[in-house]
Amino acid sequence: MNIIIGSDHAGFDLKEKIRTFLFERNEFLVEDAGVFNREPVDYPIIAHHVAKNISEGKFERGILICGSGIGMSIVANKHRNVRAALCHNLYTVKFSRKHNDANILALGGRVLGDGLAFEMVDLFLQTNFEGGRHKRRLDKIEDW
Repeated sequence: MNIIIGSDHAGFDLKEKIRTFLFERNEFLVEDAGVFNREPVDYPIIAHHVAKNISEGKFERGILICGSGIGMSIVANKHRNVRAALCHNLYTVKFSRKHNDANILALGGRVLGDGLAFEMVDLFLQTNFEGGRHKRRLDKIEDW
């Protein structure tokens, strides 16, 4: 699976830890869209880059991290075919995939501990979309 990950300065530390977590598993191809340090940056730059790549089908899944995850999810969801889910626990991650076929996981670097974040990323990447009645509902989003 191809994954693109990005953060702003507030999400940088967690992004680096998640990137390393994914790299060590040796199961995924991961592209780091930045940022590459803690210098302040406007989060929409990174969010648009990641979401554009997901929208164009260049990557199967994306992960975006800012301080709260809110800004990244708002920006990402402006892109066609992007379903960015801001999640704070395993339940919301599980159903973002099963029912909503989320293709970007938005996380808050100032909200989550590392261990929970790793579990959330793992669940996001391992959980399949159920389809069926949920597919019909997702089609209504794109048809709007």
